Amino acid sequence: MKSDYIEFQERSVALAYLITFRCYGTWLHGDERGSVDRRIHNHFGDPKIDPNKNWVSQESKSAGDAFLLGSAERGVVERAIREVCTVRNYALYALNVRTEHVHLVTSNNGQPERMMDAFKAYATRALRASGLAAVDQKIWSRHGSTRYLWTDEHVLKACDYVSLGQGGELPRFE
Repeated sequence: MKSDYIEFQERSVALAYLITFRCYGTWLHGDERGSVDRRIHNHFGDPKIDPNKNWVSQESKSAGDAFLLGSAERGVVERAIREVCTVRNYALYALNVRTEHVHLVTSNNGQPERMMDAFKAYATRALRASGLAAVDQKIWSRHGSTRYLWTDEHVLKACDYVSLGQGGELPRFE
């Protein structure tokens, strides 16, 4: 038995979380990169939805304009996420605000889904307050990804991916 597995069994809270959330309209169902839905294709390891140009076309018409983060927007989002970490006493190990999405590695005893909601809410308020997003504009896609990091090795891999690995495959945390 690996020591990581034993540590996992003895620990009731993950060491950290890799949280990723996307900007609204930047990865639609049917996209060639694959996608998931809320019902069938939504479990780790399940096959993704097959590419479908017609579905992407329909989605882009109903979704409206995608929200992209330019240089000014990325700075505002980064400051907002750092503020959440300060106010709520979250540890922030790595942060990378990209044009279409945000990656961060953070820890706290709370639920990562609630942490992600706080990051999105603070960033949304900050973008609107700075005049970089309209009041009625959708900024973030629904939910995101919350990966639990149980070992020091997982945390280091996730930090490396967030800081240096953009463009490569997401590491496996097994």
